[in-house]
Amino acid sequence: MKHNQIKDFYKTIFRSYDKPSLETHIKKIIELDNYLPYSSTFFCITNTQSLEFEYISKNFKACLGLDSNLLKTKGMRYFWSRIHPDDLEKWLKALNELMEFTLGNINLEDRQKANYTWNYRFKNAEDVYVNLIQNTTPLAFDSLGKPIIGLAHYTVLHSDIKMDISASAKLLNSQNEYETIYFNNYGQKLLSEGISNRERDVIRLLVLDYSSKEISQKLNISPHTVDTHRRNILKKLNISSTGELIGMLKMNQNLF
Repeated sequence: MKHNQIKDFYKTIFRSYDKPSLETHIKKIIELDNYLPYSSTFFCITNTQSLEFEYISKNFKACLGLDSNLLKTKGMRYFWSRIHPDDLEKWLKALNELMEFTLGNINLEDRQKANYTWNYRFKNAEDVYVNLIQNTTPLAFDSLGKPIIGLAHYTVLHSDIKMDISASAKLLNSQNEYETIYFNNYGQKLLSEGISNRERDVIRLLVLDYSSKEISQKLNISPHTVDTHRRNILKKLNISSTGELIGMLKMNQNLF
């Protein structure tokens, strides 16, 4: 896929006629970045209208070895050029379906509580394709409620880890816990399509080593219901124990 095609499709997904102000957001995030330690994660403020990165955190170079000034100058087109060619179409499909889901299924007043995750392979300074998991929280919306400015948090995982491209949307519930409301895997299915979104929430918390009682409190359901979900998950996946399930999913926990 040529980069001008990517640009056209990307701008179609995020088409808007508004230009919200970012000054307050950027000022606060720059202040925060000064205190954060170096790690295998970095974050950016993305502007889907200008196709620019409004801010790039200091960890970008430490994580990928690339010059943040080059990314700042060349914007998203440069970023796209480093995504693995085999992942581009799946990634764009994921973005498009997440946007359609948001506009069709999340109420205007709830969109500021949404959180989106997807992944792809990205070429670092050593020309090695590493895995990037991108988690984006909307910061600003246009007049129709379309999220167009985002705080994107990236986690870098080793190139040896094999990951299918997946996309998910989560929404904060009354217990201030993110609840999965959309999930799709664009490669070989890690989890079967028969797994419900609520069961995915249970799986995600199991991987984080929460007990059934703690999961029930976080999801505002009874411990009995949690145990029922656990039994159904094992049956659907033809797995004999929760330990086996967790072992299978440990490396992919960021997608749940």
